[in-house]
Amino acid sequence: EEKRIREFYQSRGLDRVTQPSGDDTVGGDPMGLPYSTFDHSRAHYFRYDEHVSLCLEKLRLPQPPDPLCPLQQKYVRCSVRAQIRHLRRVLCHRLGLPLQHVQILFDSEPLPDHMTMKQLWLS
Repeated sequence: EEKRIREFYQSRGLDRVTQPSGDDTVGGDPMGLPYSTFDHSRAHYFRYDEHVSLCLEKLRLPQPPDPLCPLQQKYVRCSVRAQIRHLRRVLCHRLGLPLQHVQILFDSEPLPDHMTMKQLWLS
């Protein structure tokens, strides 16, 4: 049983919570249970959010050929709480462009930086 318990915690990257010795409840909650030693700084904050999948494509304009290479991965999956500003930063990083050279459009309308993916999806 101890081996199964160790494997359970190791598979999830958690530290095992042990009962304090004696009746000392220092470091525990009022019910006498110890606090978890889970390190929240390593947890992914948006892990259990709803997700949205996007297909990012360049706007095709009748201009001379664009010197930019196409994205290697044009599909992006992100939290519904992600904002347009986050997508712009990712695109700028992937394309090696300054932030002012990237604009995200939907139906030929520029999207505001503060708009979330959930707001976009609902609209």
